[in-house]
Amino acid sequence: MENAAKKASVIAEYTGYLTLADDAGLEVDALNGVPGINSKRWAGEDATDAIRIAKLLQALEGVTDRRARFVAAIAVVHPDSTPEGVLGVCDGHIRHAPVGESGFGYDPVFVPDGYEQTFAELGEEIKNRISHRAKALEQALALL
Repeated sequence: MENAAKKASVIAEYTGYLTLADDAGLEVDALNGVPGINSKRWAGEDATDAIRIAKLLQALEGVTDRRARFVAAIAVVHPDSTPEGVLGVCDGHIRHAPVGESGFGYDPVFVPDGYEQTFAELGEEIKNRISHRAKALEQALALL
């Protein structure tokens, strides 16, 4: 939440407008929450999605408990006010190999609870309805 609040506060102060900012990441139980907010940079600054996925799968090699969750924090800052924030969580697990063409990031290996397909297989419409960001945004709308 801290990163989202910092981003929103800086922009709100600069513009004088209501500002929303988010921060998100993938938390893997067997890796003590890693990669977390460093999900994009975890495999290196210039790493591609394929490299990030390969690093994750290598870290989970031989691991049976593959529970994970995507977490999104959204901060809302009204000019001259304290940031308010919400969290959206989408629980699931990590597959042993990537499947699907849709989406980005870890979508080809993340299977949300209640589904048998990865985010990349489910497609944009379903993902946008059940994702961590969708859940956080729904809550953030109440703060506007």
